[in-house]
Amino acid sequence: MSVLSLKSLLVPSKTVEAEYPGMPGFKVKLSFLSRETLINLRKKATKTSFKNRQPVEELNDELFLQLYVEAAIKGWEGLKLSYVEQLAPVDLGAADREDTLDYTPDEALALMKASSNFDAWVSEQVNDLGNFQNSSKSK
Repeated sequence: MSVLSLKSLLVPSKTVEAEYPGMPGFKVKLSFLSRETLINLRKKATKTSFKNRQPVEELNDELFLQLYVEAAIKGWEGLKLSYVEQLAPVDLGAADREDTLDYTPDEALALMKASSNFDAWVSEQVNDLGNFQNSSKSK
C-alpha cells in the first residue's frame, strides 16, 4: 500500500465549464485559483518603488486584472451578442443578436472590465472550491 501525501495530490489549478446564469448556452471554462496562484499573480502585478528611501509596493490594477483573467478564464462558447448587450453597454447597430462572440483573452479582459456582473460571477466561481470538486479535468 502506497503512502499518500497531500503535496502529491494538490494541483495548481483545475478547470470546469460553468453556464452563466440566465443565459442558456453561454458556457465559460474557468480555472480554480489557489491561494498560492493568487499571491503569485499579485506579486507579478506589484512593483516596488522608493519614497523617502522607504520601499513602497504599488499594485498595478490593470496588470493584475489581465493576469487574473488569463489565469481564470480559459474559454467560452455561446456568448450571443444579445447576451453581451445584457452584460455591458454596447452599440450593436444592425448586427444579428444571435451571432456569437468568439473567446479570446482580449475579449475576456474587455468583458471583465466592462461588466461588473460578469466580473463578480467569475470571481465567485473561481473562488468556490465546490465548483471544482466533482471535476476530474485538471490542467
